[in-house]
Amino acid sequence: MIKLRSSEKRMSRRAADAAACRSLLCDGSRSFYAASMFLPQHIRRPATAMYAFCRLADDAIDLDERGDGLERMQARLDAIYDGKPMDIPADRAFTEVVRRYSIPKALPQALLEGFEWDTQGHRYPDLASLEAYGSRVAGTVGAMMTLVMGVRSPDALARACDLGVAMQLTNIARDVGEDARNGRIYLPLDWLREKGIDPDEFLANPRFTPEMGEIVQRLLKAADVLYERGAVGIHALPPSCRKGMQAAAALYSEIGREVERNGCDSISRRAVTSPVRKVLALYSMSRRWGRDDLRVIKEILSEDPLEANRFLVDAVREQEVLTQEIRPQGVGMGRVEDRIMWLHNLFQRLEQQDRRSRTTRVSRTGPGGGTPVAG
Repeated sequence: MIKLRSSEKRMSRRAADAAACRSLLCDGSRSFYAASMFLPQHIRRPATAMYAFCRLADDAIDLDERGDGLERMQARLDAIYDGKPMDIPADRAFTEVVRRYSIPKALPQALLEGFEWDTQGHRYPDLASLEAYGSRVAGTVGAMMTLVMGVRSPDALARACDLGVAMQLTNIARDVGEDARNGRIYLPLDWLREKGIDPDEFLANPRFTPEMGEIVQRLLKAADVLYERGAVGIHALPPSCRKGMQAAAALYSEIGREVERNGCDSISRRAVTSPVRKVLALYSMSRRWGRDDLRVIKEILSEDPLEANRFLVDAVREQEVLTQEIRPQGVGMGRVEDRIMWLHNLFQRLEQQDRRSRTTRVSRTGPGGGTPVAG
């Protein structure tokens, strides 16, 4: 019997862990799985590990029957960041991702918080509070995906979080009836009041009305605004990663189009995107979001983060150190396109730092430059 050396054992275990994560991805999200096929292999593997951990965390908390799901996931997350993951394939794989790509703990921590809101039956007074939920359960994923791609620019992170929230709003619009039958309502309460809909009465008897259809349509329009902003951020990613993110945006956005084709009735029926529709969405994605106007790209890319996402962008910025500014994590620097993309992001970060520095000096000294501002 041939004994495997320790390095071979590690490689074998990593391969087994990766296979387990792929299985979770394939079973859990067909849209995400399809989009991941457009990503280069060196990005697909850590992205799959990240998804697997997020999926298991969602299940552990949402399907918790023992009452300690959140505590168990917190213990697993703490162990991951201590570098001593529990004996679970997804946890071991995610530990490597966290270390290699310098993912701040605040990101997966916020994800757990969003899952906790689900179990507590949170309701959302307005769109801003719903976006705060979306930032936790989906904006965090967008931020982590961006880091895995080797990009740490605040502008790129802000747009990635926009895209994550857009996807979550689409999910909410699709699942209104299913959520209601499970005793949950995510639609902004002020929108319901405007249409004369009592949330408790709706939960007791979920049924479609023209007024509810208008609310669903309004939510899809809010998502579309964020899809457009998020799509511009894709231009800040390495060229080899752009198709994968465009595919994810196109597939999720198509869910919203299917809801619209159903008359925005996501209560008596659940929108299911056919394979033909998915193929057409992928075919048209480059024309829909393939902006060539560099001025428009720069303008939208530099917009402030959605207020709900600001803390995610700040968490990455606060963790930045000199070594991370000099050498990006996870980007294949042997390829010309990735070296150019890294230089673009580096120059962008330096320009932003210089701009913040000038703003700070002006605020301290006043427009004249020598006299402190009276405060």
